[in-house]
Amino acid sequence: MPELSHRRRMLVLAICCISLLIVSLDNTVLNVALPAMRQDLDASVAGMQWTIDAYTLVLASLLMLAGSTADRIGRRKVFMAGLVLFTLGSALCSLAPSLEALIAFRMVQAVGGSMLNPVAMSIITNTFTDPRERARAIGVWGGVVGVSMAAGPVVGGALVDSVGWRSIFWINLPVGLAALLLTWRYVPESRAPKARRPDPVGQLLVIALLGSLTYAIIEAPQKGWTSAEILFLAALAAASLIGLLVYEPRRTDPLIDLRFFRSVPFSGATVTAVSAFAALGGFLFVNTLYLQDVRGLSALDAGLYTLPMAVVVCVLAPLSGRVVAGRGPRIPLLVAGVAMAVSGLMFAAFDAETGNVSMFTAYVLFGLGFGAVNAPITNTAVSGMPRSQAGVAAAVASTSRQIGQTLGVAVIGAVLAAGVAGAGSSYGGGPASDFVSASRPAWWIITGCGVCVLLVGALSSGRWARETARRTAERLEESEEASSPSAAGASAGQSSSASTRA
Repeated sequence: MPELSHRRRMLVLAICCISLLIVSLDNTVLNVALPAMRQDLDASVAGMQWTIDAYTLVLASLLMLAGSTADRIGRRKVFMAGLVLFTLGSALCSLAPSLEALIAFRMVQAVGGSMLNPVAMSIITNTFTDPRERARAIGVWGGVVGVSMAAGPVVGGALVDSVGWRSIFWINLPVGLAALLLTWRYVPESRAPKARRPDPVGQLLVIALLGSLTYAIIEAPQKGWTSAEILFLAALAAASLIGLLVYEPRRTDPLIDLRFFRSVPFSGATVTAVSAFAALGGFLFVNTLYLQDVRGLSALDAGLYTLPMAVVVCVLAPLSGRVVAGRGPRIPLLVAGVAMAVSGLMFAAFDAETGNVSMFTAYVLFGLGFGAVNAPITNTAVSGMPRSQAGVAAAVASTSRQIGQTLGVAVIGAVLAAGVAGAGSSYGGGPASDFVSASRPAWWIITGCGVCVLLVGALSSGRWARETARRTAERLEESEEASSPSAAGASAGQSSSASTRA
């Protein structure tokens, strides 16, 4: 891809950020609309989980395929196709006549969304080649998540209260069309020098693993953890994981290049992403139900309550990107782990939701932690990797986020449902004390996610970890050069010369 002017690079960054905005906004807006959707569509807790997890599950399953496909056939081409599908899916969601139809249309959205974020990150990585400039760009990219967290609950709450929950999908239509036109006009086409071949077996194994695991977690409270169906799904998930570990290393162009995980920072970024986004998914899910169904707030008021957390994320994410650019990922990761763990602990051990001051303090702390964690995750995932692998590396990071959010909503929703059933009341009708008691195990899980971010961040950001990243990048580049057509031609030429001399 030719070197672009600074102004053009900023424009490309803005266009990529628009794609992240509509995808992130869709999730935060949807969380505020859950109680209204539950009433209109007569949905259970599991039904509400599926409106979120059907989207994140498909997204997680297809992100790596989208990243490698974009590297092969063209990033702008795949990015534009994603914008078309996401916008179409949003229109269909607004017309959904039932919960089942809404879940199906959310999956259409997700197919489009899988072509946006990892491909946009790959475009950014190839546009901003200077490491410091790229880290700052990724910081801005992370700040968009904060903008969506700030705007989503408020905009979604206003729309739900004034027009209805279906209107939350309308806002994607003009934004998606504008992004499509701007991409066509200003984003240059790029692709990897060496095309990666499709890996249908690996793709099917990923879908089987994530689908069976998520379905088992969400449905187990209703069907029973030892029921034949749940045990079969657990066995299918385990078999799919073993299949991936055995099959993928044998392929020349695997869907998941397991060699990436020899880099401790890359592996750490993956674990950190799963932990941080599991905490986020569970945090938003539990708070939405508590604020609207227990406290009785309107959707707009519930959105305003979470605004302090979102504003902190919005402000801190770009600052975190600058710190990563100048000092590395260690400080943001440690700050993130401590802040998220303390926030979860305030709810788990001190019932922070029962007082406004303590609740807002916990919200700000969680925003501090989540705002700090996004830039080091993304930057660590793509830094040091060959640029030709940028789409796949970014896709693994994005997949980790979606897996985390999927598991966070699934696990924490299942724990909450089991707790409410144990209390013998409906979460929408019982006293606040019942909900607080039922949600305490969920908050301990969120606290554990914060502790995991802290420990993994400390382990994966030291000198030893950086050395593993350097060695991994060298091996990947050597392998790439050895398998390139030019290398093969040179090797053949050398063999021919040797034969002639003989």
